[in-house]
Amino acid sequence: MVKHIILWTLNPELSEEEKNAVKAGIKEGLEGLVGKVPGLIDATVHIEGRLASSTADVMLDSTFDNEASLKGYKNHPEHLAVANGKVRPYTVQRSCLDFEADPQPLPKGGGI
Repeated sequence: MVKHIILWTLNPELSEEEKNAVKAGIKEGLEGLVGKVPGLIDATVHIEGRLASSTADVMLDSTFDNEASLKGYKNHPEHLAVANGKVRPYTVQRSCLDFEADPQPLPKGGGI
């Protein structure tokens, strides 16, 4: 499995109402790709509960069955429609972390 984590910072010139609408649109658009993009196992967009210490506004936490699926997602027309219509016009910064994830959960006490 491959994890694909994205953090976005919204354009600070947007009003709070605009930011809320943009975040809802990003969430609906990206979570709606599950079942449409081959190999996309799940996608959760976090837009609520942001603490004041945060330096990003929106987080995508997604899982793919393999790296080839992630590569296909990046150019999939439905993903590009969401990225170009709901994300890129409203964001000023993007950070990405892609990594191989262990499909087996760690036993209790087995973490860091």
